[in-house]
Amino acid sequence: MSARSNVVRLGEGDTSGRPPVGAVHLSDSAVETLVGQIKSLIDARNLGVGDPLPSERELGETFASSRTTVREAMRILKAYGVVDVRPKVGAVIIDRRMDAVFDLYSFNTLELSRQTYLDTQFFRELIEVGSADRLIENFTTADIVELREINDAMREEAHLPAAARHDFHFHLKLVGLLGNKQVLEIYRIMQPVMLKIMETGVARMKSNGINFDEHGGIVDALESRNRLAYQYRMSQHLEAGLALFKE
Repeated sequence: MSARSNVVRLGEGDTSGRPPVGAVHLSDSAVETLVGQIKSLIDARNLGVGDPLPSERELGETFASSRTTVREAMRILKAYGVVDVRPKVGAVIIDRRMDAVFDLYSFNTLELSRQTYLDTQFFRELIEVGSADRLIENFTTADIVELREINDAMREEAHLPAAARHDFHFHLKLVGLLGNKQVLEIYRIMQPVMLKIMETGVARMKSNGINFDEHGGIVDALESRNRLAYQYRMSQHLEAGLALFKE
């Protein structure tokens, strides 16, 4: 049997949309291969955001793939935020990869496990405590003002989820001062689980102003460019949240 016949038997090479004789299921490897081929085509043609991809029929002919395989590959690319299928236009390249990962992460944080909490706080300590020198080098007077405004908004907010969002934005602003886009994106992806953590912390620490005071101390230490004081205050702040979870 020829190589071409073997491909057809596995579901490749027939663009009619009819299952080939002898095929029992769609090959995962065939779909994965096609996804890689489409990505290579995007690179080879130097396609960017907003550019259309060839039609499903053209992709099937180009890569000797069945319509079913092409559609499954496009579904995967769409799920990962690489393409979007639009009426009368077809598949268009987009850049929602980080949003897609964010959605997947959100789906997996419906229940907050103890280990997830511990892992998240450890990550935050590495970034928010370990990067003290860079933060001190990079902040401006305007940044200090904004941090205090966010903290004030958190204190004044009566609605718990909204107060937690202000809490998150306070820490996101600090991380943004590092000037590292990848670290900022990773931090943003972790927002759902951090909000769950912060809702717990705000609920237990907001009524007596502890969370607000701890944020204020962190900003004071940053403004005075006191690295040791900043690291101590941030560590204490994160450890306080950890103690809440352990109870």
